[in-house]
Amino acid sequence: MELLPRSPGEFGSARYWDRFFRQRGKRPFEWYGAFAELCPVLHKYVRPRDKVLVVGCGNSELSEQMYDVGMCEDIVNIDISDAVIRQMQERSAGTRPRMSYLLMDMLQMDFPDAHFQVVLDKGTLDALLTDEEEATLAKVDQMFAEISRVLQVGGRYLCVSLAQAHVLKKAVEYFSQEGWVVRVHQVASSGDKQQFVLPVFVYVMTKFRKIPGSAPQILEICPEEQDKPMRVESVERLVAAVRDRQHYALLCSQISKTPCREQVSLDLCDKESGKPRYTLHVVDSPSVKPSRDNHFAIFIIPQGRETEWLFGTEEGRRQLAASAGFGRLVTVALHREQHYEGMAGIQAELSGKVMELAPPGLPARQQVPFLSVGGDIGVRAVRHCGSSPLSGEFVVEDVKGDGTCYFRRLIFLRNRNVVQSEARLLAPTPLPGQKKRRKDKKKPSPTEPPGAIDKSYLCCEHHKAMVAGLCLLGGPDALPGELAVLVVGLGGGSLPLFVHDYFSQARVAVVEIDPSMLEVATHWFGFSQGDRMQVHVSDGLDHVAKLAAEGTISQSIPAQYDAVMFDVDSKDLTVGMSCPPPAFVEKPFLQKVKTILKPEGVFVLNLVCRDARLKESVLATLRDVFPLLYTRRIQGEVNEILLCQPGPAGRRGPAELGARARALERALRQPGRPWDGSYALADTLQAVHIL
Repeated sequence: MELLPRSPGEFGSARYWDRFFRQRGKRPFEWYGAFAELCPVLHKYVRPRDKVLVVGCGNSELSEQMYDVGMCEDIVNIDISDAVIRQMQERSAGTRPRMSYLLMDMLQMDFPDAHFQVVLDKGTLDALLTDEEEATLAKVDQMFAEISRVLQVGGRYLCVSLAQAHVLKKAVEYFSQEGWVVRVHQVASSGDKQQFVLPVFVYVMTKFRKIPGSAPQILEICPEEQDKPMRVESVERLVAAVRDRQHYALLCSQISKTPCREQVSLDLCDKESGKPRYTLHVVDSPSVKPSRDNHFAIFIIPQGRETEWLFGTEEGRRQLAASAGFGRLVTVALHREQHYEGMAGIQAELSGKVMELAPPGLPARQQVPFLSVGGDIGVRAVRHCGSSPLSGEFVVEDVKGDGTCYFRRLIFLRNRNVVQSEARLLAPTPLPGQKKRRKDKKKPSPTEPPGAIDKSYLCCEHHKAMVAGLCLLGGPDALPGELAVLVVGLGGGSLPLFVHDYFSQARVAVVEIDPSMLEVATHWFGFSQGDRMQVHVSDGLDHVAKLAAEGTISQSIPAQYDAVMFDVDSKDLTVGMSCPPPAFVEKPFLQKVKTILKPEGVFVLNLVCRDARLKESVLATLRDVFPLLYTRRIQGEVNEILLCQPGPAGRRGPAELGARARALERALRQPGRPWDGSYALADTLQAVHIL
């Protein structure tokens, strides 16, 4: 039986609808949901004494149900199909005396002006606005003009729609330009997603007298889970907000029917601010054999730990899900701009929403466990927020790591899942002669992190490998003597600080393009300048080029540096290489780097490149300039540390490199100098490869 049109244009044809209703018979055809779903919204805008016009009524039971529950009785229904009007007149004859059905075209209605308080449209606009051809848009304008004419001031046009972008945009633009208040409601789903995957919306257009001049538009959206509408500033933002909800509904429908082949990511936003509050990743583990109790679980990532490999990478989350032993695990990351009322508060807030992401086959009334590390939501304290023209918005925050350690981090918000710089914080120690705290005095909060920076600890694995690379300098069993080291890229200053403090004869020059980063490093990460530590606020490209030019012009000025270290990020996120910027690994510039290196020196490069072809091109260029090239991949990260030397004479195998790194570590672990025993520099060179 053919019930839908051969072409969308037939939706506007009276002949089509006559044939449609004859074939369907007396069975009601409900566009976009039943009365039970629409009732909560309709109750807000339809009063018992209102005179209501239903345009394009079809054989829907909506008018009858509104009448029967006492919502409203003075209802006039119109349609262009003679067949359906006769069918509906017969169906209500003698039972609903105040309700009428009329054969009428809504584009040319016979009613007087300002005759109704409510005009109700359930799918009629969607059926008419099937394309954006000139003739179609002219019909829609005529429909809107007629609705506006027959509505009183203060009356409401209620349009039930699937809110396709062009339909919503047309309706909102037309009525908002006429000075009407526009509000879009998302209709709460009944849970039966078999009929419609997309959510249903009700546009509520309230008629006001048009004010001459440019009166501000009032545009609002009211999601299904809340009554309070949210104001939006433009038609485009309103359309985008509806589109986000449609995409979410499609996603929920898809993953409720089939397992996820790839991890799915989505943000849940704060109702008031619209900013992300939770970031969710849906991870399915096909290897987990399903049982009644292991279908589905939620894992709350403690604050500040979302950047760790286990939680911040696809492979890490895959391992987490497999080790947790659940067929589907939803990981939840908490955002720094938000406040949370503990694990119980998060569970209460998320319980309803995460069930929309449940896997297929989840037993009815199944208890879904909330998991975490250590049973709490972690600690995050934002210490400083700033912005610079070069780095954009950034934050300095203290977070609690695994166990009792606290860390201070620098995060660039343009890439908020990457820790730009990190330093461990020292636990407070009592001063000599300081009395113990009296029991009756208030104890310090366990969530209040300490403040002093532990300069002896390198948090970043790639920094450990970069420092270990200095074992290529000096003798096999001795600490390098006087060193001249150039570091391009300051960040929080951990790398140059460690070189300065542990290589007592090293003179360190740092080049940093962003003066804001020097302020951050100084005020928040314990960085300071002195006789052996100087910072040049300059572009690294220009600074190296200037040094190379000075060495070329005057033969009396020798190549200056024993080590040159590049740890500089790229501001261009469109390139598949986030460290360093592409210009830093072009052949002419690398030749300048080689010029400022001593013949036995080492160039240390932190490379972060996800583009395989680009990475191979970078390595080929490095091999052209530096005959001797070692690479050390950082486990669980994209970072790769390249150790480059100007001459091939010092070629050493992994075993010799390991021995030299152990000798370097022994030399650095001097009596009276703090050294954390939880890591060893030598370990970082165990997996080094010669290219």
